[in-house]
Amino acid sequence: MTNVAVNTYTHSVTYVADNILKSLKDVIRLSGLDPTEFVGDWDLHMRGVQTWLNSGDLQTVKLEIYDPKTDKLIFRWDINISYGWSGGDGNFWTDTEQLKYAIRKAGLVPSEARYRFLLQNKPGRPDVSGWAPGSGRSTEGMVRQSLGTTVEHNGLGASTSYLRRA
Repeated sequence: MTNVAVNTYTHSVTYVADNILKSLKDVIRLSGLDPTEFVGDWDLHMRGVQTWLNSGDLQTVKLEIYDPKTDKLIFRWDINISYGWSGGDGNFWTDTEQLKYAIRKAGLVPSEARYRFLLQNKPGRPDVSGWAPGSGRSTEGMVRQSLGTTVEHNGLGASTSYLRRA
């Protein structure tokens, strides 16, 4: 019986991780930026997200979209993880339409904008090859727009929001 629960949880982690990354690829693309670099690092991103979802250490997945001239944020997309996992035949879904609507509402970014992918973890999280501690850009003067839950699999979920200039 334990084996079934482990396999189901692993499936939940894979589903949530994959859909978080697909959602951020859509954010990049629909914001008017080139997702080539993001997609090129897909395996690295997936390894970090899956490892820390599995260990319960992943708190927030962040995508910073910033002006390379000033190094200031234009937008930041946050995907907060909730660990209410329950085995069995639960729900699984991804709300791509809500995400696409929010991206259109946020608007296109300047073509010279750049992006950076960050993972925020609990202290003491296990190390993952290719990942190192870092910090994000200042969010001073920004306001948060919440979309609610956008990815769900048996209670392991992700709620999305974005920050924009006030």
